[in-house]
Amino acid sequence: MGVRLGRLYFVAQALGGAVWWVAVVVSPPVRQATLGGLDPLQVGVFDVPLFVLASAVVAAGVRVAVWIVAPWTLLVTAALAAYATWTAEAGWGAVLMIGASAGTIAASALVLSGRLPGERLLRGPFAFRTARSRDRMPLLAQTGSQILLFWIVFLVAIPAAIVWIEQRWRLHAALPPAVPVAGLALLAAASALGLWSAYTMSTRGTGTPLPSAMPRRLVVAGPYRIVRNPMASASIAQGVAVGMIVGSWLVVVYAVCGALVWHLLIRPSEEADLAARFGGDYQAYRARVGLWLPRLRRTAPGRSATSGPERSARSTTTAP
Repeated sequence: MGVRLGRLYFVAQALGGAVWWVAVVVSPPVRQATLGGLDPLQVGVFDVPLFVLASAVVAAGVRVAVWIVAPWTLLVTAALAAYATWTAEAGWGAVLMIGASAGTIAASALVLSGRLPGERLLRGPFAFRTARSRDRMPLLAQTGSQILLFWIVFLVAIPAAIVWIEQRWRLHAALPPAVPVAGLALLAAASALGLWSAYTMSTRGTGTPLPSAMPRRLVVAGPYRIVRNPMASASIAQGVAVGMIVGSWLVVVYAVCGALVWHLLIRPSEEADLAARFGGDYQAYRARVGLWLPRLRRTAPGRSATSGPERSARSTTTAP
C-alpha cells in the first residue's frame, strides 16, 4: 500500500509539473509569479526531464529514478528560494517547490521502503526514555523550561522568519480585522490547554512532554480524558492562532504541516512506545479515547453519565 501511494504521488507530480510548464509557456502572469525574471527555456531544458519525466518514470515503477527526481527537486527548491529572497520575485514558484520537495521526500521513502521512517527523527536526545527524576518540583521545572523553549522557537522565532519571507516574496494577503481577534482568543485557549496538559503530565505521570523524559505512568486524567494527546492539539492550535494574529497564511500552513509531521512521523513511534510500556492499559485507553476528537460514549440504561469509564479516567495507571 505504501509503495502504491508513493507512486500515485509521482503520477500527480508528473501531471502537475506538465500542467505548470504549459501554463508558464502560455500565461505571462503565471510565468512572472513562479519564475520571475528567469528564462523559462533555460530552466525547462533541465526541469522537464529531471522533474516531470523522472517523476513519470518513478510512477511507472522504476524506483531508481527516485535518485534523480529527489536531488533535483531539492536543488531547484533551494535555488528558487534563494532567488526569490534576493530579488523579491518568483515567490509562488518557491512556495510550490517547497511543497514539491516535502512531497517528493515522503513519496520517495514510500517507494523505496513502503513506509515513512519516522523513527529516524527520534534518536539521540529525542529518543524515548523514561524520566529519571520522580520528584514533582524538578519535573515541573523541567517541563516549564521545555514549554518556554518551545514557545520561543516554534511560536515566535520561526513564525517571525516566515512572516519576513512572506513579505519578501510578496505573498502577503490582507485578512479581515476579526481574524487577529479570533486568533488571540484561540491562542489563550490553546495555551491554557497546553499548560494544563503539561501540568497533568508532570504531576500525574511523573514525566515531561519530551520523549527524552517520558512519564513513568500512563496518564488518563485531566485533558487526557478527552483526547489522547492534548499537547499536540494545543501546539497546533497555537501555531494557527499565531498565524491569525500576525495575519500570515503561511504561518497557518506551517502549523498545519506541523500537525501532519506529528501525525504521520512522530505519533506511530510514540504509540508503539506507550503500547510496549503500558500494554493492555494503554490499549484499553486508546480504544476508549480519541486521538484528535473526543469520542461520544453511550450511557447504559439506569447509569449516570459520570459513572464507570468516567471514574476510571480520573486515575493514572502505574507502569508495569
